[in-house]
Amino acid sequence: MAKRGYHHGNLAQALVEACLDLIKVKGPTGFTLSEAAREAGVTPAAVYRHFEGREDLIAEAALQGYAIFADRMETAYDGGKPSALTAFLNTGQAYLAFAREQPGHYVAMFESGISINRSTELYKTASRALGVMETAAAVLSQHIPADRRPPPQMFAAHIWAMSHGVVELFARGAPGTQSPYPADDLLETGIGIYLRGLGILPPDA
Repeated sequence: MAKRGYHHGNLAQALVEACLDLIKVKGPTGFTLSEAAREAGVTPAAVYRHFEGREDLIAEAALQGYAIFADRMETAYDGGKPSALTAFLNTGQAYLAFAREQPGHYVAMFESGISINRSTELYKTASRALGVMETAAAVLSQHIPADRRPPPQMFAAHIWAMSHGVVELFARGAPGTQSPYPADDLLETGIGIYLRGLGILPPDA
């Protein structure tokens, strides 16, 4: 792995980028702060000007990842356009695209053990992404009778869990987990089954 180096005054970001590179290769617990410093082209002592330890560095990577993720979810939802159903499905596809395109951030966010309650900023940023899914779920389920309508938080959590499961099992290239179907198709058909169960889609849709 080539040293990344950094521009004067941007050491903290250089270390985050080094952290992301190392996470992709070694996982969130497979590297040390010294390795991150070496990857960034600085001395280990320099790291402590910005981060208290490895978890602090990974938490910053996770925070930046959640910000990117939330932006993508908001763009995918696009205020519910062109329809509540299409906008909802678009958020699921955005989840898969993010996992594919930002693997370092994805692992820092969901597989590092860093709690979103670690800081107020991390919690607020992570909640912004989930808030998009909750809004999409609330709008999509409006025509379901109130006594059969799941709370938006539960609806969103179900879809989030399904999206995460598809990523973990079939979109990360793990040995022995190859699917004969593209991950995007698996997620779309899974969401379709879920929505039919709620009565949001007709049986033959």
